[in-house]
Amino acid sequence: MYPNLHFQGRLYPADHLAAETARVCAGLAELGVTEGMSVAVMLRNSPACVTAVLACRQSGLYVVPLNWHFKAAEAGHVLADSGAQVLFVHHDLLPQIAAGIPANVKVVAVDESGDPSPWSAFGAGAPPAPAYAGPPKGMVPYTSGTTGKPKGVRRLPAKPEQRPMAEALMNTVFGVTPDSRVLLSAPVYHSAPMSYLMNACAHGAELVLESSFDAKRTLQLIEKHRITHAYLVPTMYQRLLRHRAEGGELSDTSSIVQVGSTGSPCAPDIKRAMIEWWGPVITEAYASSETGYITFVDSKTWLERPGTAGRPVNGAGLRILDDEGRELPTGQTGLIYGRQPAYPDFTYINNDAARKSLERDGLFTLGDMGYVDADGYLFINDRKSDMVISGGVNIYPAEIESVLQTMPGVTDCAVFGIPDAEFGEALGAAVQPAPGVSIDADAVKSFLRERIANYKVPRSVEFHAALPREDTGKIFKRLLREPHWRDQRRAI
Repeated sequence: MYPNLHFQGRLYPADHLAAETARVCAGLAELGVTEGMSVAVMLRNSPACVTAVLACRQSGLYVVPLNWHFKAAEAGHVLADSGAQVLFVHHDLLPQIAAGIPANVKVVAVDESGDPSPWSAFGAGAPPAPAYAGPPKGMVPYTSGTTGKPKGVRRLPAKPEQRPMAEALMNTVFGVTPDSRVLLSAPVYHSAPMSYLMNACAHGAELVLESSFDAKRTLQLIEKHRITHAYLVPTMYQRLLRHRAEGGELSDTSSIVQVGSTGSPCAPDIKRAMIEWWGPVITEAYASSETGYITFVDSKTWLERPGTAGRPVNGAGLRILDDEGRELPTGQTGLIYGRQPAYPDFTYINNDAARKSLERDGLFTLGDMGYVDADGYLFINDRKSDMVISGGVNIYPAEIESVLQTMPGVTDCAVFGIPDAEFGEALGAAVQPAPGVSIDADAVKSFLRERIANYKVPRSVEFHAALPREDTGKIFKRLLREPHWRDQRRAI
């Protein structure tokens, strides 16, 4: 099915999207891309992005989303590691990654400014692509960075019995139906917004897609289109609440039925304020690219147990274990292990050892710490891994550290999460300069901006004559983080 797509004030009817998708399918077939291959998509939220992703799914291809902030080395790693055959990229983004594109990758530059263009000509006049009747291959999100390089999560083909399970899971977590009117402004290069997009398309719902989030416009669109379902993250909640507090124009949000939210914990005060404003429509889920959706909670239940991430959803496995793999009693904090049976097993591309290191008894952990109460509700209260979640975006310090360590005059460094009122967490860096070398924070930030996406550049840079280390020689990040979090009511 296809949605009626609204974008920047223009309606793209379902039959238009169907024709555009068929054209792109034909273009991919003409390039020799066949079932099971991978296609990378570095496109902003746009009709072309929707069309490219739908074409890949209908051709039995893996979709590899690329963050449009990436620079050459970042994009080059993902393209090479995933084995992508084709890259769809907005034409103005191409210069920032051109040097990193492997020679064997066919590049399709997308210009949506008008016709004719290479994008509108792609696949035009080519024979229709062979029909593909198998299940969609899904997306390959790149995540984790404990080794300094992100890893691609690729799932095995779904078993027939898993397909109705996955549909039931999405019906709970997203709540979208064919009659829904859906608003999506989060970037679809992230796993959850991409899933939300595909779920809306699968139902043929009315879809209002935004290129970016704006609080005032979000409220206007909800009223104008009588939006019933939306995907928002805690940072967006904060901006909406700030807009209201500052006397901004308000709109009628009574049409909203369900708001989905994943990616980062939501501060209880923020969530309670949104529920008081919009009603009991705010939901939350604990999930990851590796485990799938593990828990889910609606507003009514959350108000009864403030701070919970919910109970296991759709038969998900959930256990709290200590470092030795022993299950911990109710109320005791340990590593969160989980798995969603609606999803097939996964592998990390070219790194099966890393995948095995996450598993115990068929469940996986991403290093989050938490506990379950007597009724089985999960509470997340810390993160053992170094990962930082800023505005719902996963950022991996090891990747940044590996770049910063190449800066002349830097002997060693550590990157870690610090509190941020709007984004939940921001990045902080501690740098140990070489003896006799003077470096300032602006120089560090400038060096990084030339090599990695801007959102990975630490907001705060501090300098130490020597970084604190454990007996093993590993940098003691906890000692670097503690001064920043000392007066906070939370640890993440």
